[in-house]
Amino acid sequence: MSATLRTYRHLLRAAQVAFHGDIPVLNAARQRIRDGFREKASISPSDPAIESALKHAEEVAQFLKTNVVQGKKEGDVYRLRIHKDIERGDNDTIKMPGGKTVRIDGRKCSDA
Repeated sequence: MSATLRTYRHLLRAAQVAFHGDIPVLNAARQRIRDGFREKASISPSDPAIESALKHAEEVAQFLKTNVVQGKKEGDVYRLRIHKDIERGDNDTIKMPGGKTVRIDGRKCSDA
């Protein structure tokens, strides 16, 4: 199987995971994926631009699978659909560029 087809299928599967149960959004995502690959269909397999396009598609697939959480309002609360691939962590895992810390009014969160 070609790398392009493998990436295309991976992106479709990631959309299926991210938007499971939300048919209108899933259909829109599938259409956008198809359109995006059709736009790039004229790129030759030997063209160096194909690598960056496929890398971008793989990054989008990874983002969809690990960072998109859907919520549904039920009464006064929202129910989140968190699946096994969702990236989990706490605020300690959020890093600022250059090792900086977040400060609000001159204080860190841990100062409270």
